[in-house]
Amino acid sequence: MEDLKRIAGEAAASLVNDGMVIGLGTGSTVRYAILEIGRRVKEGMEIVGIPTSKATEQLARSLGIPLGTLEDYEEIDLTIDGADEVDEDLDLIKGRGGALFREKVVAKSSQNVVIVVDEGKLVPTLGTKAPLPVEVVPFSVPYCMRKIKKLGIKPKLRMSDGHPYITDNGNNILDCDAGPIVDKVGMEKSLKEITGVVESGLFIGIARRVYVGTKGGLKILERE
Repeated sequence: MEDLKRIAGEAAASLVNDGMVIGLGTGSTVRYAILEIGRRVKEGMEIVGIPTSKATEQLARSLGIPLGTLEDYEEIDLTIDGADEVDEDLDLIKGRGGALFREKVVAKSSQNVVIVVDEGKLVPTLGTKAPLPVEVVPFSVPYCMRKIKKLGIKPKLRMSDGHPYITDNGNNILDCDAGPIVDKVGMEKSLKEITGVVESGLFIGIARRVYVGTKGGLKILERE
């Protein structure tokens, strides 16, 4: 599986050119893209990275990749990120790495978003394999869980070492068993209308291309 992740990540890194501002995603597959970008920076390529998590920031700094913020750069040329699921419309579920809010902000600030995954992340319908992460303000967790249950979804508070998982923004995550999601837009709207919900892991209409590592090599999917 790691070989498939490497195929996708390194291929997407080839899209990065001198002078670009690059959104650096979070996760095990995009890590290979960041490693390749770091190698090219050491060879003299000049870019600026906008990290989507503290973990990615730490990795990028260790590789010598110059970093900036959204305050420094109004627009990002290209963001490379991973996904938990990719459906036939190239819509996504993201957030298993806990960085979904920052990932969505960076993606929506980007001219181009390329997703890197292994072939196991491709699904006919979102929600087939992965839970849907929803980031919520800690104070609102009980209220949000009740409201989400009324939507026919089963939320579960994400835990880490016996304590509620804390995002880089100081929030919690509800991993929601929504089953196959037929009305993606409707579900996104319903979740975002709940007071206390910061962001959902539904990324609809955001990815332009998906680089897929398969046993047969690289496969590139493009939004029509």
